[in-house]
Amino acid sequence: MPVSVPRVHKRTKPFKRHQSDRYAGLKEAWRKPKGIDNRVRRRFKGQLPMPKIGYGTNKKTRHVLPNGYKRFLVNNPNEVELLLMHNGTFAAEIAHGVSSRKRIAIVEKAKVLGVKLTNSNARVRTEEA
Repeated sequence: MPVSVPRVHKRTKPFKRHQSDRYAGLKEAWRKPKGIDNRVRRRFKGQLPMPKIGYGTNKKTRHVLPNGYKRFLVNNPNEVELLLMHNGTFAAEIAHGVSSRKRIAIVEKAKVLGVKLTNSNARVRTEEA
């Protein structure tokens, strides 16, 4: 049974690195400011927010997809069997580099075992006539 607790994200925007908008050489990826006079580190009003533990999401709903399941990456048909006992919490997702022949085998095995697949029809082309 999928998770039914409402999913609340306290912040969805990424935390930006201080002065990354000012210099082309600074990437936007977060780095903690370490300077002695740094106003972001000292948490002055109107400055960028710093990541802290309070922004964390509920442990029950962390990594939960909109359909209520958690994602489990599958590379071959044998890995679908791992979800047999956890098909209420996890949904299988076929990995990006899996061939179409193995994709069809994974879809069939998931249907037999009753495991939910998130991308069951991805890159599986039917005969066009």
